[in-house]
Amino acid sequence: MTSGTGLVIRKERKKDFRVVENLIREAFWNRYIPGCSEHLVLHKLRKHADFIPELDLVAEKDGRITGQIVFSRAVIRDDRGEEKEVISFGPVSVLPEFQKLGIGSALIKHAIGLARDMGFAAVCIYGDPRYYSRFGFRCAEKYDIRTSDGKFAAALLALELRPGALKDTPGRFMESSAFAINESELLKFDTRFPPKEKAETESQREFMTLVSLRY
Repeated sequence: MTSGTGLVIRKERKKDFRVVENLIREAFWNRYIPGCSEHLVLHKLRKHADFIPELDLVAEKDGRITGQIVFSRAVIRDDRGEEKEVISFGPVSVLPEFQKLGIGSALIKHAIGLARDMGFAAVCIYGDPRYYSRFGFRCAEKYDIRTSDGKFAAALLALELRPGALKDTPGRFMESSAFAINESELLKFDTRFPPKEKAETESQREFMTLVSLRY
């Protein structure tokens, strides 16, 4: 897809892997935690059964990769252990110097359209409702969808790609195991990248406030 602003959205290619992982690292560094882990999530996800290669996309501006989004399979598991497949996205990121130019929004809208065309029923994510409401996401509590530990969360959001897809689908949102990162694994992986200083930031405090809103 090419927009009127010259932004090209296409599938990620193998030769892009290192560039995209570094992009993610730059975009997320010190944003939610000191350092970040999102670049390792994508690295693991590409090899995982939950990976959806058709929805692993990058955005190019003037021939430079400036943003990315990736989707994975997930489930809503009810109290009887029965599961309904949904999809999720993340990481989604834009290089800091290209943020607030609409690149992230273009990626999300394009990818959601592709997912709908592919026949997926619904999307569940963790994110800031103040941002993701513009794409139609609503608090998952509306559908009686809880976190994996059985609580409602302000940051757990859902979007029906087919009307009624989440009706009568109560349960716990279980994202891909590719998102499980241990500290030693991350430290080892991060040695492949240029050194960066970890720091505590205001965005981390805001994030912790948002994710702690569980009830």
